[in-house]
Amino acid sequence: FAFLVGFAAICHGQQQPNIAAQREAMKKLEFLAGKWSGEASVFRGPGDPMRLHQTEEVQFKMDGLVLLVEGTGRNSDGQTVFRALATISYDEQAATYRFRAYSDGRYLDTEMNVLPSGFVWGYTAGPVKVSNKMRLNEKGEWAETTETSFGGSPPRKSVEMTLQRQP
Repeated sequence: FAFLVGFAAICHGQQQPNIAAQREAMKKLEFLAGKWSGEASVFRGPGDPMRLHQTEEVQFKMDGLVLLVEGTGRNSDGQTVFRALATISYDEQAATYRFRAYSDGRYLDTEMNVLPSGFVWGYTAGPVKVSNKMRLNEKGEWAETTETSFGGSPPRKSVEMTLQRQP
């Protein structure tokens, strides 16, 4: 299979990727690697938010070229109510990070901006606009907030989570 992928790339005349540049760019995300867990709140409208115990397992794959992020949210009964898998990689040709996520039979492919000790990504789908921001807070915790807006309405917090690094 690997031979066929390599052969196809040569046949299509693609430029050789700059593996060193990709690895160097991915080092900016080293702070994410590890196991994280904590509380998350999902805001779905009026009333109390849904409370979850959220875990995120983050590990580098392919010798540092891809970051694999697997998130799971469980309710107070321990039932899984949220599961997502994402990859983050760096496209040196476009000089941008790519965030690709999979959840509940859906797929998202968008750009991601890396900040010092954090990242931002978002997307627009019809009248819906989603914006996500993650940062390490002053305690070294993974603090993430997602805001959603519909049409011209102001953004509303839809998800908030604070996770602690696990040993």
